[in-house]
Amino acid sequence: MPLKRRGPLQLVQREVDELKKQVDSLLEDVHSRGGTTDEAFRRCQEVQMSAEKTQRTLMKLTKADEPAPVGNYEQRKQEEESRLQSILKRVNGLCLELSPPGPSSAAGDESQDEDEDEDEDKDSSDDDEDEKRAANPSSPSEPLIYTALSNFTGEQEGDLSVQRGGVLRIIRQTADGWWLAQDANGNRGVVPKTYLKIGSGVNDDEEEEDDDDEDDEEDEEEEELSADEEDHSSPHSDWSIMRRALTEIDATDVLSAMGAIPSGFRPSSLTKLLVEEGLTHRGSHYVQPELSQSQLSFSDLFLDPDTGRVRARQVRTCVCFSLEGCTRIPSPGVGVHVLSRHVRLCAFDGSQVLSNIHTVRATYNPKNPKTWSFSPRTTGVLPALLDGDCFLRCNSPSPDLGLLFELGVTFIRNSTGERGDLSCGWAFLKLSDDTGSALPHRTFELMVNGGTPYEKDVEMDASAPRGPPAGVFQQILHAHRRPKLILKFRSCSSETRTRLSLLPDALLHCLSCVQLLVLHRQLQADSLLLDRPTMQDAGLISSPVLSSFPELLDQPDLLDALRSAWLDAESSMSRAQKKDLSYLKQQFIAVYMSSAYVLLRSASLPRPRWADPPSEERRAGVIYAALDVLRQAGRPSGPEVLTNSSLQHLAFDVEELTFDLLRAARDGCLLMAGLKSTINHSDITIFLHH
Repeated sequence: MPLKRRGPLQLVQREVDELKKQVDSLLEDVHSRGGTTDEAFRRCQEVQMSAEKTQRTLMKLTKADEPAPVGNYEQRKQEEESRLQSILKRVNGLCLELSPPGPSSAAGDESQDEDEDEDEDKDSSDDDEDEKRAANPSSPSEPLIYTALSNFTGEQEGDLSVQRGGVLRIIRQTADGWWLAQDANGNRGVVPKTYLKIGSGVNDDEEEEDDDDEDDEEDEEEEELSADEEDHSSPHSDWSIMRRALTEIDATDVLSAMGAIPSGFRPSSLTKLLVEEGLTHRGSHYVQPELSQSQLSFSDLFLDPDTGRVRARQVRTCVCFSLEGCTRIPSPGVGVHVLSRHVRLCAFDGSQVLSNIHTVRATYNPKNPKTWSFSPRTTGVLPALLDGDCFLRCNSPSPDLGLLFELGVTFIRNSTGERGDLSCGWAFLKLSDDTGSALPHRTFELMVNGGTPYEKDVEMDASAPRGPPAGVFQQILHAHRRPKLILKFRSCSSETRTRLSLLPDALLHCLSCVQLLVLHRQLQADSLLLDRPTMQDAGLISSPVLSSFPELLDQPDLLDALRSAWLDAESSMSRAQKKDLSYLKQQFIAVYMSSAYVLLRSASLPRPRWADPPSEERRAGVIYAALDVLRQAGRPSGPEVLTNSSLQHLAFDVEELTFDLLRAARDGCLLMAGLKSTINHSDITIFLHH
C-alpha cells in the first residue's frame, strides 16, 4: 500500500516541531555553558533564518494547496503562526543576549587616540580582526549608521525605543524588517527598518571611526551603482534615475510605514524623468527636427520637390491604441488627498525611454474609486489631457520595444500639505511577438505590477493573496482580483495613416491633435528647407508659430483652445479649400495667432501647475474669456490683436517672434560653432501676420 502523501501544512508543522527542538537544545547549551559564545551566536542566527523561511512558506499557503480536504484549516494555520512567532521571539531575545557588544563613543575616542599615537598597534589589531573574520565567515556584517525618521516606542520586550533624529548603529539586518540596533547610550533592541534612513544626519564633528564606516558604505554603493549601470549599458540609459527612485527614502517610505498607502506604491519614476531631465522627455522636444550625423541637414525632415509637401517617412513601429480603463487599482489611505489619477506612457525597451512621456488623466466614480476610465463623454471638444486614443511612432530596431504604462496619483498630505507623485504600479506590452510580427488589433488586459519596471514580484497590496493557487477555479479568482490595465489596439483610416507618416520618427500623442501637428510640421519644412537661402545658414527665422507652438504640447489646455478654434475655422471651409495646402497653411497661421499665441502671451493667464484645481480653474476662465472676446472681434490676427483693450499682454520679447534653429533642433549643441557667428540680430524682420 503506498504511503499517504503529506500536505504542505503538515510539512510546515514538522518544520516547526524541528525548530522548537533546535531552540530548546540551543537554550540548554547556552545555560550549561557548552561551547563558545561565537558558536552559540552562529547557531542562533541559523535557527532564526530557518524560522523566517518557514514563516514565509506558511504565509503563502492556502487551503487550495492541500491534496485532500483539511478540517479547521485556518485555525490550524493560525496555531502554527503563533508557534513560529513564539520561536522567533525566543530566538531574537537569545540573539540580543549573545550578540557581541558594539563600541561606545568613549571607546571610539580612545581607539582614535591610540590610532594617532601607535600606528604599529593599529596594524596589528587590523591583522587580528582579519584573522577573526577569516576564521568566522558567518559572523554578522560590519555595523551600519542609520538615522530615525520618526519616533518609535517599543511595545514588547526586546524593542528599542528611538526618537526622531536619533543615530543608531545597525548590528544585524533581517528579512522580516526588524533590525537589531544600538543607540548612542549603548541600549540594544530591534527597530522596524521603515523608521530608519541611512546616514548619521549629524555635523561633521563625528567620530573618525564613524566617518570611515560611512565612506566605506558610500564606496560600496557607488560600486553597486556602476555595476548596475554596466548591466543596463546604453549611451542614453535612464537606469540611474530609475535606481534613485528605488533607493531614495522620502515621504513615500514614511507614508508606507504609517499604512497611509499600499506597500506596492513607489515614487513615480517617469515623473522623475520629466522633472530631472528637463525637456528631454517632453513632446515639445520631440516635435523639433533632428539633425543628421553631418550636423548640416536633417535626418527626419524632408520636402518633396514636386508637391512642396513634407515627404512621408515609414518607421518600424506605428500603432494606434485606446486606453479603455483600469480595474481594482488600490487607493491611498485616509491620510492623503488625491489630486489626480493618471497614466504616463512611453516607448520603452527595458533600459531606456525611446519617446516622449505622454500623460492621460483618468476619471472615476467616487463610489468606486478603484475603477478608472478614460475618454469620457463631454459636450464639445474632448480635452487632450483626458483623451485615451493615442498613437506611437518609433523607429527603434530593438526587439524588446514596447509600451510602458505607469499608473500614478498626485497627492497632498492632509497633515503637512506636502505634495508628491506616487506610482500605483506599472504594466508593459511588448509590441511584437516571438517571431517579430506586430500585435493583432484586439483588446489586451495587462496585469499591473507593484513597484517599478526594475523590481520583480512586488505585490501591489500586501493584503492581496500571494502566489497563484493550485486549483483552476482559484486561479481564475486570483486573476480576477489582480489590478489590470485594459487597452485596445485599433486600425486607423488611410487618411490618418498618411498624416502619421508626416510626423517625426519618434512621437507619442493623442490622435485628436494629429492634424495640428502635421500643419506645424509643414511650416517647419517650408521655413527650414524651402525658404532658407542655403542649408548652411543658421540665422534666426521670423516665425512666431515655430517659436511658440512646441510650448502647447506642455500646456494641454492651450492646445485644446487651438483645436477648438481650428475646428470652428475648418467648419466654414469648402471641400476644395480643405485640399489646398497653401490655403490651409495661411488659415492655420491666422487661427494660431488669434488664439494660442494671444493666450501664451497673456498677462492674466496663471502659470501652468500640474494637478492644481484652483490654478486649472483660473486658467480655464481666462482661456474661455479670451476666446470669446476674439470670436466677437472676428478673430483678428494682425496688429489689432495687441491693441485690443480687453486683452492684457506680457512685455514684448523678440524671442516670441523668432525661431532659433541652433537652440530648437535636437542635437543642436553639436552644430559647428562657426554657424553661430552667421546670426545677425539686426536682420530680424518682425511680423505678426504671415
